Parts: sequence; C-alpha cells; structure tokens
Amino acid sequence: MSHHPSAMYYEDFSPGQSFLTAGRTITETDLQMFSMLTGDWNAIHCDADFAATTRYGQRLVHGSFGIGLAIGLMHGIGIFEGTAVAMLGISDWTFEKPILLGMTLRLRLTVIEVEPGRTGRTGRVGRQFELIDSAGEVIQRGRSDVLVSTRAGRGADNERETSA
Repeated sequence: MSHHPSAMYYEDFSPGQSFLTAGRTITETDLQMFSMLTGDWNAIHCDADFAATTRYGQRLVHGSFGIGLAIGLMHGIGIFEGTAVAMLGISDWTFEKPILLGMTLRLRLTVIEVEPGRTGRTGRVGRQFELIDSAGEVIQRGRSDVLVSTRAGRGADNERETSA
C-alpha cells in the first residue's frame, strides 16, 4: 500500500498539533445533493419562501452535512492516508452556527491526546474537529478519534503481505 507524501504514523502525533485545510465554498448543489442523499427535505432546507420567515431569513444547509464535510476536508491534508486503521467514532459534535449557502469553510484539526495501543502496532489519536468560516468563527465542532498505525505496525503488515 502506498502512502501519501504527508502521511503520518502514530509516533508523529503529539497533543497540541494543529492542521488547517484549504477552504470549500458551500453551494446550492451541495444542499440539493445532501437532501437527495439523506431524504431530508425539511422546509428549512428546501423552501425559500418558508425559510425567509425564519430567524436566519434563508435556507440552511443540513447540520449533518458539516460532519461529512469535515471528514472530507481532513482527507485533503493527507496525514492519515494509508496509516489510519479505523475511525473510532464521532462525539460531542455541536452546531455552533448555521451553515449558509455561499459560506467558505475550513477544517482546523487539533490533536488533543495520543494513547499507545496494547500491541504496539497502533495507537489512538484523539482529534478535535472545528469547521471554521472565513472570519475564523467556529461553525461546528466535535471529536473524532482514530486508530493509526505505528511504524513498527506498518512494517509488520507489509511483512505479512509479502510472505503470504
């Protein structure tokens, strides 16, 4: 398995590291495709006349779209490409502000803790995700830990593959 040039192993992570992705502008197509994918056609997402009467005065992009967007943006930085074993979950996700059409969002990913695995082949990397707008305001935030290969663990996998 090839690795992205910027891929990182468990040993490369330490609490306090922070990564910022490129921006992604949210479009009408994003809203429509997510509505189709999920089947969520709530009026706040798809009825402009109704949405104009709400506190934001416009349609809102689904909050859950932000979770998927954050994960997609993370892949763009490549640090887990070929070294991530499994995403362990998503927790404590909050919607601080609405996602609006035309917003440009970035992901700020911060390592909050690292914990070695029992076998030495993997370790858990605790990650704080923050979707931020152009002004640096947090739109959504949450935690998503990941199991990442160690250098020794990756070597063991490669040996097994070649000897099979």
